[in-house]
Amino acid sequence: MAETVTMPKLGFDMAEGTLVRWVIKEGEPVTKGDVLAEIETDKATVEVQSSAEGIVYRHLVPAGEVVPVGNPIAVVAAPGEQVDESQLTGNKPEQTPQPEPEKQEVASVEQKQPAAAPVVVDAEMLRISPIARRMIMENNLSLEGVIGSGPGRRIVKKDIEKLLQRRREPVAAPAEFYKPAVPAFTPGIIPADEMIEVNRLRAAIGRRMVESHNVIPHFYVTHEYDVASLLDIRKQVNAVLPEEEKVSVNDFVIKATALALRQYPSLNAVLKEEKIIRKGHVNIGVAVAVEGGLLTVVVKDADQKPLRLISKEVKEMVARVRSGKVRPEDIEGSTFSISNLGMFDVEHFIAIINPPEAAILAVGSAREMPVVKDGIVQVGTRMRATLSADHRITDGAEAAQFLQALARWIENPAGMLM
Repeated sequence: MAETVTMPKLGFDMAEGTLVRWVIKEGEPVTKGDVLAEIETDKATVEVQSSAEGIVYRHLVPAGEVVPVGNPIAVVAAPGEQVDESQLTGNKPEQTPQPEPEKQEVASVEQKQPAAAPVVVDAEMLRISPIARRMIMENNLSLEGVIGSGPGRRIVKKDIEKLLQRRREPVAAPAEFYKPAVPAFTPGIIPADEMIEVNRLRAAIGRRMVESHNVIPHFYVTHEYDVASLLDIRKQVNAVLPEEEKVSVNDFVIKATALALRQYPSLNAVLKEEKIIRKGHVNIGVAVAVEGGLLTVVVKDADQKPLRLISKEVKEMVARVRSGKVRPEDIEGSTFSISNLGMFDVEHFIAIINPPEAAILAVGSAREMPVVKDGIVQVGTRMRATLSADHRITDGAEAAQFLQALARWIENPAGMLM
């Protein structure tokens, strides 16, 4: 029976997405799990996998169209199957005349500005394909003066290839394709103010964090952990693992947090309509720094997985995020989040809760410091972590008990290897 593929919901606050590109054309075969299309949200460009197997019978929306979450985007049918017309709720792109891309973009800006205001097409409105984005990052390119040749002025691979070719031409390349290096600081010379447009990801993060901080009654509890044993056992484990499989301190923290959440399910919960819903799955969201903001990748059922599998999944998801090939399941479904700035030599910080979750753990660096043991001052290795929690769902005593449970795992890491 024919199946309808819909625009997926990636995150609780996603309302719509832009269908950037069809990967599989009409009439082509598709198997379950194949990448069917690419969609763009405020957070990332995501590869949408097919939930059905058969033939792509019909594309219901054209590339470049903004589609509300849950709306049909394609129909997948068995070879030769006659599809009920009621499933074909959209039109084939070639049958639906579309306004010129430039007119669409300008019109969207006009609606947001007063009639007397000048119309300015923001740089964020220029679409960039995942391949082009990767080429831009790898070659440290500036896009000043570049106009995309794809649908809706989308910047595609051939545009970047042309840009690279012009960079290689010593004389002919126009000046706008070169972004001057930031000059070294010179005493007495004050640089001009620089205006930076807020990109879509940063704007989305800003909206969510303002809402979280204003609506959720945060409270904070900090605990200091003895991580000498953890660092020692990590060193032993990594000594026998190949380079690409070595585990990080954060992998241990993810596993330990998931196990502690099993003991304190109120911190693995959401508040919905005056009811607390304790989640059955423990899905740990891990904050990842990307250009222009942060994304959270999700380790599903982290309490059930061995440490090496957690490490492998995190590496693979981070690689996909940074190469523009993120999948919907990579970034959706978290029930608790971890933000780790230990690699930046940060002693301590607090994080804002990622709604609708109940809490987030902010992890600092492991540091050598003087500690007192049995009345004697000696060198120890300590790491501080702060839990930010929603006071509508939990309280200080439970948060402190959770951090103590977390200490039992972090300070006795051998248990996480069994």
